[in-house]
Amino acid sequence: MATAKLEKRKATTLAYIEYVGGYGSIPFDKYIPRLYEWVKTKKIMPGFYPICVFHSDPKTTPPEKCMTYIAITVKGNPKAEGDIKIRKLPAMTVATFSHKGPGSEYQRSYDVLGQFVKEKGYTVIGPPIEIYSKKPEMADGQLIIYAKIMFPVRKL
Repeated sequence: MATAKLEKRKATTLAYIEYVGGYGSIPFDKYIPRLYEWVKTKKIMPGFYPICVFHSDPKTTPPEKCMTYIAITVKGNPKAEGDIKIRKLPAMTVATFSHKGPGSEYQRSYDVLGQFVKEKGYTVIGPPIEIYSKKPEMADGQLIIYAKIMFPVRKL
């Protein structure tokens, strides 16, 4: 089983599209290819893995109001265009946990990471970030998700 850990992340630039709606209905298959096509036409070097930044707590925010950035990392200083926006993520310390399993176990992965943060004497200081290392796939009738879940943190 995966274990949670702390790591330092370098500052990076994101090209992203904002999505407002339930986290279970994010149109990855529409937005991710669109972002990669955009960087290709602009001759911008993209990162390897798609990222999401989840700005709303689904436990307290109605699904139709949940805000997500569907993103890819980019090099250089690209300019926003249309609904594709640019944002710098600062260097940060994050608590991480690798989720490799069905979507039905996702909340448990978040809970494990939250408990780790508390046990290590840290507090969460920003929205959760997920990096997707592999496309989701179907196995035994379940959608298997491969994501590195990260909570930006600081020591209490």
